[in-house]
Amino acid sequence: MRAVIQRVTEASVKVEGQTVGTVGHGFLVLLGVETGDTDTDLEYIRKKVPNLRIFEDEEGKMNLSLMDIGGGILAVSQFTLLGDARGGRRPSFITAARPEVADPMYERLVTAWRDMGITVGVGVFGADMKVSLVNDGPVTILLDSRKIL
Repeated sequence: MRAVIQRVTEASVKVEGQTVGTVGHGFLVLLGVETGDTDTDLEYIRKKVPNLRIFEDEEGKMNLSLMDIGGGILAVSQFTLLGDARGGRRPSFITAARPEVADPMYERLVTAWRDMGITVGVGVFGADMKVSLVNDGPVTILLDSRKIL
């Protein structure tokens, strides 16, 4: 499972001109589910994202987590994170999980974050979405549950 975490002051996602998800101070999380991802991968992302210490404390050091500041998450499914462009000019998406696998994992992750007390906005799985954000910093972190060591 891959995630791009962007620290934002605000972010939103629109589908067919309608805003379907928003977040204020917190994270925009773009999430890609890979073929073969398991509950272990989901659990890694579930724990890691809200506990990343990438918000500044009173001394200006990145020392606070999303949980510490009470921030929210805008979670957007994005299979293109699994694109492999090493072999040519057109990326291959063969390692991206099929929608019938990826969508339930995405939904489970959103539910797990909400169960932790985090406000979570969402996109629409499989839709053509327009994402807007104000990246704070900018701070962008890449996570891959298969590259944890």
